Amino acid sequence: MALTISAASTVDRAEEILTPEALAFIEELHLRFAATRGDLLKARAVKREEVARTGRLDFLPETRGIREGDWRVAAAPAALQDRRVEMTGPAAPAKMAINALNSGAKVWLADLEDASTPTWPNVIESILNLRDAAAGTLAYTSPEGKEYTLRTDAPLAVVVARPRGWHMSERHLLIGGEPTVGALVDFGLHFFHTARQLLENGQGPYYYLPKMESHLEARLWNQIFVFAQDYLGIPQGTVRATVLIETIPAAFEMDEILYELRDHASGLNAGRWDYLFSIIKYFRDAGPRFVLPDRATVAMTAPFMRAYTELLVKTCHHRGAFAMGGMAAVIPNRREPDVTAQAFEKVRADKTREANDGFDGSWVAHPDLVPVCRDVFDAVLGERPNQLDKQRQDVSVTADQLLDIASADGTVTEAGLRLNVYVAIAYTAVWISGNGAVAIHNLMEDAATAEISRSQVWQQIRNQVVLADTGRTVTRELVSGILAEETAKLRGEVGEDAFAKHYLPASKLIGDLCLSEDYTDFLTTPAYELVG
Repeated sequence: MALTISAASTVDRAEEILTPEALAFIEELHLRFAATRGDLLKARAVKREEVARTGRLDFLPETRGIREGDWRVAAAPAALQDRRVEMTGPAAPAKMAINALNSGAKVWLADLEDASTPTWPNVIESILNLRDAAAGTLAYTSPEGKEYTLRTDAPLAVVVARPRGWHMSERHLLIGGEPTVGALVDFGLHFFHTARQLLENGQGPYYYLPKMESHLEARLWNQIFVFAQDYLGIPQGTVRATVLIETIPAAFEMDEILYELRDHASGLNAGRWDYLFSIIKYFRDAGPRFVLPDRATVAMTAPFMRAYTELLVKTCHHRGAFAMGGMAAVIPNRREPDVTAQAFEKVRADKTREANDGFDGSWVAHPDLVPVCRDVFDAVLGERPNQLDKQRQDVSVTADQLLDIASADGTVTEAGLRLNVYVAIAYTAVWISGNGAVAIHNLMEDAATAEISRSQVWQQIRNQVVLADTGRTVTRELVSGILAEETAKLRGEVGEDAFAKHYLPASKLIGDLCLSEDYTDFLTTPAYELVG
């Protein structure tokens, strides 16, 4: 069974990445691990159906021994000891990659997942940029002649790459005529082309692992790491992984996930936006007590979100792993000082709460916010690189607390419904145009935003929610009308060419997803079919 590259895959400099040796590695990864990945995706669906029937999730009785056991993950390498501020963003184009590396952040989450549309040029350029960054040669000259180079006056951010989630396929690399696994392509190409160089640099191949739903999925990643290190003759434990706890079932398996990856684990991250998406998705048909208020009103101080983040800090520090805070979505606008001042204040408040709760660092989505986050954590950490010593023995979280969605303040409004429809269309349009990180209304949005938005609409229709501000009931007819109105609004904002090419197909897709009797697990799966 041979790996083939699809006819539509011609990309500049692709031959530097798609070498025979690299493709042989990808093929080996696929043949060894793709079937297990398929089984695990099927297991997700089975568990979700059970939860839909019972409206209940709980800690696993069969893994009680792991939760109560005395074990710790491997000590972090020197390059990952201090993670007080992490810059996030796509690994392509090169200008953005260079700005992230030069941002002053301790870590750059180089995103091949939610902040990146997996067009073939984006996939190839991302790996090229990360390879060249590891070699210290990444540079870019704009059409206007402006040069971007890696700084030499201060340390560059340490790269932690995020491959695609298990659900995504890669249609440009085929085995037996079938698409390969996107996560294995992203990890495999990055690992193959950077691992040895990163070791020479005193670092290593480090990863953020997204959207996992069980410790068995973490076990698969661990098996992949073991195999990959042996394949390249790299010492076991060189790979380090931070897992995003961004699904509700994973919140019940934090200990188990760290245990499965314990020789390669670096920490857990509170992936807050995808976490909200997961709650909506998981309990979409479990009744009105799982209906969230308007997205913009769900704060991290909501009791069920506090339970999630405090459990994450306690679990991580008990196991010697880092607890990483979530994304600050607000971004400054250099043309609007008032917007920038408000963004700084919101980020400062958010990061202060995280630092005081015991997090070891947190995420920002814009270079101008790096100093804000750094200052907050500097004030708490002082000279310490982290606060693993803050054990949070005061925290005790129950299943009921994690599932107490009804405690969230706020209501469902028509204004919120309209915003959900608008944002879902606007983001999806830009995503299918090839850009996965989008500023909308001074918020840096990625795929999680659109997922929350369209999922809330589906759930509100299902539960016939009555809107607090207008008294209208959310029906397919109401949503169809709002969809048409918000689409027309976007048409007036973006121009006819962009509208016809990207926004009209995005509107149709969002309409299909929101109005269908059946729920689609991931927006990006059908959206991928619209990508050129």
